[in-house]
Amino acid sequence: MLETSARLLRLLSLLQARRDWTSAELAARLGVTTRTIRNDVDRLRGLGYPVEARPGVAGGYRLGTGAALPPLLLDDEEAVAVAIGLRSAANGSVTGIGETSVRALAKLQQVLPARLRRRVGALHAHALPMPARGPTVDPDVLTAIACACRDHDRLRFDYRAHSGVASRRSVEPYRLVNDRQRWYLMAWDTDRDAWRTFRADRIELRPPPGPRFAPRALPSDQEIAAQVARGVGEATWRYRARVIVHAPAAHVRDRLPIPVEVEPLAGDRCVFEPGSDHPEMLALYLGLLDADFTVLGSPELVAALGQLAGRFQRAIDASGGS
Repeated sequence: MLETSARLLRLLSLLQARRDWTSAELAARLGVTTRTIRNDVDRLRGLGYPVEARPGVAGGYRLGTGAALPPLLLDDEEAVAVAIGLRSAANGSVTGIGETSVRALAKLQQVLPARLRRRVGALHAHALPMPARGPTVDPDVLTAIACACRDHDRLRFDYRAHSGVASRRSVEPYRLVNDRQRWYLMAWDTDRDAWRTFRADRIELRPPPGPRFAPRALPSDQEIAAQVARGVGEATWRYRARVIVHAPAAHVRDRLPIPVEVEPLAGDRCVFEPGSDHPEMLALYLGLLDADFTVLGSPELVAALGQLAGRFQRAIDASGGS
């Protein structure tokens, strides 16, 4: 009986995690037969969960919506994960969600078993999360964007770039990415015919959503994360340069704090275009590459490197070095 109950919890978690599942997929995940899946689905329906079925060879299941949906059941790991998430959200970057998260966490702790309550209580008592700094995003905006990503609905919105320039955009939304307490939308910009990244707190939606679109081939999650990270860094750079590094591209990528396009060259060399707020700061970063390099057509950076080299040499001379 305990094994069946645990499997029902796992089945319910799978149905909640994704919109559609085939019987074969569920059976493979749970290590049972498709007949067992049918029986377990009947048990969930008997408990009041509205599990919908699709007929046919490629048929499957989805968890339907309904006003009488029974209380959500969580296994131990899920309960702890939810508690940690609520604790983190209390100091997050979503407007007005802090108090709501604290109330939800208090309710969850009341119904947790003693063994889990101690674990969550220890985290609550001894973890000191730093409050979010800077602008926050409206939860209704996040929800609307997420729904548009799910339903493949175009979005229209007014956008204010980092430079302060305002524009009106029409995009095909695909992913919301959270990075260092900032929310970003990864979307296909229909006017510019290219992938673009937008800060969610700078988006002012213009309802209603646009017409539905046919989804494009989406980059992998790793590629999306790298593009967002690259866009975040480049959007704030005031100064850029082109540099040839006398080392393999992999060496440069490993030494950089954020993803940057690095193009391999012959002879174990590579070229890339780093950026920073000032040439002096960029000169310091280049020194951390632990490789020789050549600056192409950037007298400001060359001057900054000369000033830095002179300062370092004076420090060596003053310290008794040779």
